[in-house]
Amino acid sequence: MLKTSNRVADHAVLGAAPEAADVEIFLDGQPITAKEGEPVMSALVAAGVTVFRHTAKGSPRRMFCGIGRCTDCVMKVDGVPGVRTCVTRVAPGMRVERQDGKGNWSEGAEDGR
Repeated sequence: MLKTSNRVADHAVLGAAPEAADVEIFLDGQPITAKEGEPVMSALVAAGVTVFRHTAKGSPRRMFCGIGRCTDCVMKVDGVPGVRTCVTRVAPGMRVERQDGKGNWSEGAEDGR
């Protein structure tokens, strides 16, 4: 993965980062500026986020493999827990939350199945 100014420019799974406009997403209710279509993980790292979740025993976790295999970067995205943020693209208005353990579904969230 090639990083430029704390953003992933060429992701091993998602490919080259698109040229995109800035959009606003929310981390735990706080606005963050991100590039539309970039990996959520990249936007969070660029914003200085160092802890993405806590295990059931309280240990902090952050981005590790960056390719969707290890689950260290899982967070609740738009109400759905366990989303791998390293392979999920940013969409305008996206709501991202740190999760503890396996996380809980938010009311009204859709699982996409």
